[in-house]
This record gives sequence, C-alpha cells and structure tokens, in this order.
Amino acid sequence: MSKTNITYHRASTTEELKAILDLQQKNLSDVLSGKEKEKEGFVTLRHDLDVLEKMNDACAHCIVKNNGKVVGYALSMLQDFRNDVPLLMPMFDEIDTVLKEKKSNLDYLVMGQICIDKSMRGQGVFRSLYAYMSEELKSDFDAIITEVDAKNERSSNAHRAVGFQILKKYESNNQLWELIVLEIK
Repeated sequence: MSKTNITYHRASTTEELKAILDLQQKNLSDVLSGKEKEKEGFVTLRHDLDVLEKMNDACAHCIVKNNGKVVGYALSMLQDFRNDVPLLMPMFDEIDTVLKEKKSNLDYLVMGQICIDKSMRGQGVFRSLYAYMSEELKSDFDAIITEVDAKNERSSNAHRAVGFQILKKYESNNQLWELIVLEIK
C-alpha cells in the first residue's frame, strides 16, 4: 500500500468507530498466537461501541486511514471515563498516586489503546499517529498517559522510541504494567 494515500483524522462517524472495533478484534491478545504476540504486539482490552462512542463524543479518537479504510487508531479517554472501563480503573488509581507523589497538576489525557493494522506496521504510521495526536491535543492537555503490558515488548519499545517515559511499573490483574507519559506541551 502506498504511503501517499495515508491520512490522519479525528473519528467522526459510527462507521469509523466500528472499523476501530474490527481492527481491535483482530489484534486482541486472546486471538493471537504466542509467536504473533511476540512479533507483532497485541491489544489487551475489548471495548464496546457504546463506551467508544461516548469517549469519542467527549474527545474524538485519532485515526489513520489508507485509501479511506481505517488502518490505525489511538483512543482518547478523558479522566471522566475512569469508571466506565473497569479494567482501566487500577491505571487511573496509579496515575493519581504518581501525580500526588510528584505534587503535579499535570493536565493529561489517557490514550486508551493504540493499534496499527499489520499491513501498515514498520512504515512510520505509529510515530506519525502519535505526532498527529500530540498536535491535535496540545492546546488542551500537557501530556498523554497510557500503560503497556510489560510482556508486549514491541509496544513498549515503540512507545519509548516516540518519547514516552516510564512513570511507574505496577501489577494489576496478574499482569505487570508500565505506566508511561508523553509530554506534549
């Protein structure tokens, strides 16, 4: 696929949100083999359309399209949604703890999940999606915070390569997580 057909947008239609869910489904940890997860990375959380729409209405998700087809996404999650996705509640608690310890009033957005279609990996799309997201959000937020499953080395390395710094490592739901931050101002 040609890079000249790659565009970056904020999600605005139900069709785009459904395409996000389709891409998510193909990359879930529980549908990939161990070899695929190690080589390609994976996503952990399964969202539903209702919560995805509410999150998008509050702060539109960033998406990548190639020839009009969604081939990547980075989900925007305001702090108001901390109780809407139970598996992410421990992450929000850890963010609160870290920011309190640092006496920080950091105005942040949580990037709820990022995924790039397998056909588009290794072409700079991940880096460009974060650059787009940062540019889009820098007038409203100081930073983007997310977490990565420590077993997901591909994702961990990719996040460090675009400038994310580890805030803390912690365990939740029998998994080790890296809580990471990217300052965008």
